[in-house]
Amino acid sequence: MIIHHYEDVEAVEMMKGVKKRVVIGDREGAPNFIMRIIELEPGASSPLHDHPWEHEIFVLKGEATARNSAGDENPVGEGDAVFIPPGEEHRLTNKGEGVVRFMCLIPTGVE
Repeated sequence: MIIHHYEDVEAVEMMKGVKKRVVIGDREGAPNFIMRIIELEPGASSPLHDHPWEHEIFVLKGEATARNSAGDENPVGEGDAVFIPPGEEHRLTNKGEGVVRFMCLIPTGVE
């Protein structure tokens, strides 16, 4: 068993206002899933993208909008779980004044 605090993992800036921490992954020997913690500064967005694997998100802190392939923007906030099927275009945008923090799970080998 491996236990560590997410802040003990170095944050990597993906783009202005977007930081990622891989808290469970290859380093821990995880064979199936990668757990990442993403932080969005106020006004920042994750990139609009899609991929051929499913994606799960759990919002830990803050309020954002989640955009889908149809261009719909749905509000999400603390405690919300989001399932994004393979091929679904998506993006989260921080519309609030504080940091948005969410956990996302992806399969190993696709970072």
